[in-house]
Amino acid sequence: MPLDDTARTATLYRMVMPGHLCPFGLKSKALLERRGYEVEDHWLETRDETEAFMERHGVETTPQTWIGGDRIGGYDDLRAHFGKPLKSEDDTSYQPVIAIFSVAFLMGLAVSWAALGTILTIRAVEWFVAIAMTLLGIQKLQDVESFSTMFLNYDLLARRRVRYAYLYPFGETLAGLLMIAGALIWIAAPVALFIGTVGAVSVFKAVYIDKRELKCACVGGGSNVPLGFVSLTENLIMVGMGLWMPARMILL
Repeated sequence: MPLDDTARTATLYRMVMPGHLCPFGLKSKALLERRGYEVEDHWLETRDETEAFMERHGVETTPQTWIGGDRIGGYDDLRAHFGKPLKSEDDTSYQPVIAIFSVAFLMGLAVSWAALGTILTIRAVEWFVAIAMTLLGIQKLQDVESFSTMFLNYDLLARRRVRYAYLYPFGETLAGLLMIAGALIWIAAPVALFIGTVGAVSVFKAVYIDKRELKCACVGGGSNVPLGFVSLTENLIMVGMGLWMPARMILL
C-alpha cells in the first residue's frame, strides 16, 4: 500500500477495557502521532462492543486504523504502511549479542571507575570479559533445557556426553563470577579455557568445515543469532581469559 502522509487525520479503534488496555493500540496511536497525524481515537470498552466491531468490519483483530478513508489494518500493517521493517520469528539477528557485549563493556568501565578511580586499566578489560561471560550464562540459565537442545546441534563434546550441555551454562557463569571477583582463579581459568576451547573447535568445524547454517545457543535456546564469527570470537575470548588470568597472577 503506498504511503499517504497527505491525509493528516487517522481513525483508530482500539480496546480500552477496565481489565485490558491493548498494548498494540497504544503503539498504533503513538506511531501515528509520531508521523504527524491527528488521531480520532475510538475506544472499544467491552468485549461485546469489540466483537460487534470486528464482525461489522470483517476483521479478526484490533486495533484497526483508517487513513484517508482506507483501512490500513492492525499494528503490523500500520508499520508496513509507513515502510518500517517487519521482523518474523525466523529472522536472524545479532542484536542480543550486541546488547550483551555493549552493556558488559560499559559495566566493566563502571566497575573500574568505582574500584580504581579510572577506566584506563587492564582490570576494566578483564571485568568486561568476565561480566560478558556472566551475562551470557544468565541467558542460558533462563531455560537450560532449551539451550541444551540448540547446543547439541553443534557442540562436539555435548554430542558425546549430553550432560555437558546442561553443565555448560553453570560453568560459564561460575567462571565469569570468579573472574569478576578475582578469586579462585585456579578454578575459573581451567573452566574458561576448557569450555572456550571445546566451543571454538565445535563452532569452527560446524561453520567453516561442514558449512552448516545453524543458530547459536550463546544467548539461550530461543535466540536467532547465527552461528559463526561472533560465536567463534566469544569462545576465543574465553580461551584468552583462561590463559591470561593465571599468567597475570604470576607476572603481577
